Amino acid sequence: MNDLPDFITEGEDGSLIVTLARGIDVDGAKRTSLTLREPAVSDMMAAEKAAKGHSAMSEVILLANLADVAPTIIQNARMRDYGRLQAALGFMNG
Repeated sequence: MNDLPDFITEGEDGSLIVTLARGIDVDGAKRTSLTLREPAVSDMMAAEKAAKGHSAMSEVILLANLADVAPTIIQNARMRDYGRLQAALGFMNG
């Protein structure tokens, strides 16, 4: 894997821990990081199917699935944090 930015840490299982700049609310608690499990092809396919052709929503659904949160959590993230999640996804996509 390429050198990761300082806000991403790789777990032993291939997951990526993303430190958020602004943080997000998950079930009433502020989270300053999200852990994204390593995706499978089936994750991407399921996200594309659920998004019904909307590429931005497909990415939101995929990130939410990998982080084990609801898609609305990712939709409500600040763009700076969303960019960090996108960067992590990019590293996992190779």
